Amino acid sequence: MRRAGVPIAFSQGFTPHPKISYASAAPTGVASEAEYLEIGLQATADPAAVRASLDAALSPGLDVLDAVEARPGTSLPDRIDASSWRIELPGVEPDTLAQAVAAFTAAGEVLVERLTKQGRRTFDTRGAVAAISVISESAAPSEVTGVPCAILDLVVRQVTPSVRPDDVLAGLRVVADLEPPVPPRATRLAQGTLTAQGAIVDPLEADRDGIPIGER
Repeated sequence: MRRAGVPIAFSQGFTPHPKISYASAAPTGVASEAEYLEIGLQATADPAAVRASLDAALSPGLDVLDAVEARPGTSLPDRIDASSWRIELPGVEPDTLAQAVAAFTAAGEVLVERLTKQGRRTFDTRGAVAAISVISESAAPSEVTGVPCAILDLVVRQVTPSVRPDDVLAGLRVVADLEPPVPPRATRLAQGTLTAQGAIVDPLEADRDGIPIGER
């Protein structure tokens, strides 16, 4: 923020912190093309200028795609209730994954166990999954080397405790004994509001009106 010249606001108190908050930050070890954050500013600034300045100050490959002013009384986390994921499973045949997905979908619940900050907890991964399917792409990275690579298309609802891509893979292991030979590659593709039709609406859509960012 300092390098970009963005007039970031700070909290009050003995140890002030910059007013930055992330909405549904991605789990460690995954890639993402759809991360969102909120920043509080000390002064009015043009959203396009803030975006360009931050993008120029960040490392190559870490791109700021858009910046908008949040409407008064709104909260970014309140607009995000689902996320879309692409999970590549090198070494897994698409038919094998399809069978596991069918078993997962048919189950009433799929319980997995994970260690959280509150201790070891058991939760239902099936209930958090809004959509799950296998997609086939001839250009999958592993296929060029002759190794099969099944690809999972996944939409997960935001629930408590949160259900992560690795939790869903654990659920596939529970129902179908699916055990990828190498670590899968998970990429978050989108976040937002899940519609009745299964689409995910960009949480910034309602704010793209060109009004300058102001202090919040």
